Amino acid sequence: MQTQTLERMESNVRTYSRSFPVVFTKAQNARLTDENGREYIDFLAGAGTLNYGHNNPHLKQAMIDYLSTDGIVHGLDMWTAAKRDYLETLEEVIFKPRGLDYKVHLPGPTGTNAVEAAIRLARVAKGRHNIVTFTNGFHGVTMGALATTGNRKFREATGGIPTQGASFLPFDGYMGEHADTLDYFEKLLNDKSGGLDIPAGVIVETVQGEGGINVAGLEWLKRLEGICHAHDILLIVDDIQAGCGRTGKFFSFEHAGITPDIITNSKSLSGFGLPFAHVLMRPELDKWKPGQYNGTFRGFSLAMVTATAALKKYWSNDIFERDIQRKARIVEERFQKLAALLSENGMPATERGRGLMRGIDVVSGDIADKITSKAFEHGLIIETSGQDGEVVKCLCPLTISDEDLLEALDILEASVNAVIQE
Repeated sequence: MQTQTLERMESNVRTYSRSFPVVFTKAQNARLTDENGREYIDFLAGAGTLNYGHNNPHLKQAMIDYLSTDGIVHGLDMWTAAKRDYLETLEEVIFKPRGLDYKVHLPGPTGTNAVEAAIRLARVAKGRHNIVTFTNGFHGVTMGALATTGNRKFREATGGIPTQGASFLPFDGYMGEHADTLDYFEKLLNDKSGGLDIPAGVIVETVQGEGGINVAGLEWLKRLEGICHAHDILLIVDDIQAGCGRTGKFFSFEHAGITPDIITNSKSLSGFGLPFAHVLMRPELDKWKPGQYNGTFRGFSLAMVTATAALKKYWSNDIFERDIQRKARIVEERFQKLAALLSENGMPATERGRGLMRGIDVVSGDIADKITSKAFEHGLIIETSGQDGEVVKCLCPLTISDEDLLEALDILEASVNAVIQE
């Protein structure tokens, strides 16, 4: 396998190629193939970017059909047929059935673009600077988004430039199982000497992906919404990794029955791995002046075409949603058994997650790395997350076949057993 050019020319910043040091050549749904012809089951799926699998045939055909007509590929923010089709489908398939009413801002193609736009919009709308964020949160690595990201690894990479404009509070469960961390938030808001500048917005992931599959309780999320409303603070839900069906519903906050003021989506929004992001905002929050926040690639029509096809194919009824939840129960049960197996053999472990966004916390990053390395040797690509990489994390395609799902779980179980026996 020829990797010399890649190793010589690519920056040291690369990560995934260190964990999975092969050259991949093709992929279909939940399977990747390297240049030697070996197949791997993919439990990474582009870090949640490929919820509908690799080279989804329905989305690929929509893109091919569009290209065959010489459709506009790049249009800045000019009006195109592709954009109109996307917005009309988003409204009919997603907004109306859920009783939602949002304006759509296309800021640029990545998740961090969306977060930057969302927090800046909150500041413009409320005339305040502070953004409340939470421990273990991850919202991106550009400077504004980085200020709301907890992991020291990313924050220390600025070369000493301080991140500003955000206040960190404990996420649900951070202080232990029986502590409601929102008591602290509410006390600070009601105490003029508490030191917390009244925020323009609060940004939160309902399930923290990079942070270690930390799940916010549904009642905690409802209370957070109530606190925000009571204090004229905008609630921003970062649904970049947890959205687009990952937790079993299109938006991850649907489980809690809340309605955020602002939502960020990216990753699987295009459905095909094409860069695409949007910010959804309540109409009265659209305080932007023309051109005040823009980006060259906010008019990437191919991503809109595949996004439209994904919404029509998978979200026009509840069949796909129910299938995600069915598969999630399979993963949850198997992960619980693996956590119990590890614990019984002196390696404390717990399972957690929502939908097909699940993890096994094995406490030690070394143990997690051993498990994922063994899994890769046996044909399963799976990553870790958490502050020390201590959580083995499932982000399989939502379209994965039952056969591939069960085979992958068998590989993971064999890998756990191998580590136990070392």
